Amino acid sequence: MMHGLSLAPRYRLDDVDPWLLGIDPSRHYWLQVNGNPQQRVAIPGVCVQSISELREIMEAVRSLLPGQQLQIQRAASCLEIHCVADNLLAIAHPVDGAPTWHLFDRETLESLVMSAHPHWQCRPQDVELGRQQLWQSFQLPVAA
Repeated sequence: MMHGLSLAPRYRLDDVDPWLLGIDPSRHYWLQVNGNPQQRVAIPGVCVQSISELREIMEAVRSLLPGQQLQIQRAASCLEIHCVADNLLAIAHPVDGAPTWHLFDRETLESLVMSAHPHWQCRPQDVELGRQQLWQSFQLPVAA
């Protein structure tokens, strides 16, 4: 049985509606989906150990052509970036259990990836976003 693919709206830096809630210290991108404050997701972002590693990832993102995808491994997850068109990129991450592609223009996605810089620091209020995610993980059962 085939499952449908949901699309979130295209996020842009100049959007009037707030969609980026923050980027926590572990580089999760916290998004408000479809302008709904009740529908938030924490997408695992890019984490690097060096500036040269960040350059490699930025070059890989910039070189994506329509139809190509890039997978960036994290400790416990993988960030999957798809190039849909010349100025349209998508990050695959589920919303409420449904597979979803979050759409970005190239400038916006590159700005998010730049937060992986080793010297980047999040806003003080974004630390709380990371605490919320950690607290939620403590609520999950360890074994099924």
